Order: sequence, then C-alpha cells, then structure tokens
Amino acid sequence: MALTLSKHDMKPQPGDLIEIFRGPYQHWAVYIGDGYVVHLAPPSEVAGAGASSVMSVLTEKAIVKKEELWDMVGTDQWKINNSLDEKYEPRPVHVILREARALVGKELPYCIFRGNCEHFANELRYGKAESRQVRKAGEVAMVAGLATVVGLGFVALAGALFGGSKKENKNTQ
Repeated sequence: MALTLSKHDMKPQPGDLIEIFRGPYQHWAVYIGDGYVVHLAPPSEVAGAGASSVMSVLTEKAIVKKEELWDMVGTDQWKINNSLDEKYEPRPVHVILREARALVGKELPYCIFRGNCEHFANELRYGKAESRQVRKAGEVAMVAGLATVVGLGFVALAGALFGGSKKENKNTQ
C-alpha cells in the first residue's frame, strides 16, 4: 500500500520503492539503507536535478546511480510505494540490495516504454520489469485514439448524410 507522509515521518526500509513526483510523471528509486537510493537515470542528469530533464525520455542509455535520498528527491514530493506487493511477492531484501549495489555505475539500455526507471525499480524488488505509468499512458492513448476514430466516424457519417443531400438537390434543380 502507498504511503504519503511528511519528510520527518518517512522512514523507508531497505528494499522499499520510492516514488518521486516530477510534474507529469514519476521517477522511481530503490532505498538501500543509510539514507541512500539506487535509481536508473540519464547520463546527463546532475545530482539533485532528478530525471526532470527532456533527456530523460530522449536517451537510449541510462546509468545506475547511488545517491542520497534527499539529494535525489530535492524539493519534489515523494512517497514509499510498494503497492505491487499485492500482486507480486517481494524478493528477499538481501537479494534486492546485492543486485542494486552491483548495478551502480553500469550503463543500461533505456526505453521509456520498455526499460525506464520504474521498470528498473520493480525488477529489483519483484523480479518483474513493470511500469504502471506506461500501462496507464497506453490506456489513455488507446482511449484518445478510439475517441478520435469515433469522432472521425461521426464526421464522415455527417458528411455522407448531409453532404450527399446538397449534391442531390443540385441535380434535381
């Protein structure tokens, strides 16, 4: 279950997923203890700036970084979010931490749709690379696309019904 607490109340445990709210999207990290997180970030990102740069979606490579939680979060809102615990069994904490630490400094392929920071964090915690942001965005795009198709269908239907009658009127006069 997701928690939203004040800065002073938040006490993540090693292996917890941290969701950081960065405007239109969320950035994700894994808490590894002692005030540090591991996260997947574009190489151009500077510490504390977060993944808010345009480069975070345009790059094909990303670096696994270890940073202090407060430096990485900056002034953004954040919460502990292990909500996929309801769907998947979390891996043992020592496995999450071992793998997270082993990946620090490595360059990994990055794709906003198939390999973003949320995929990375969920893969560490659950062994499943999943991104609810991408799934939600896909659902919104599908609904918007369907609405566009339906809207175009109505325009075409109206054109056929009302456009054709003008033509017929010209022919009968």
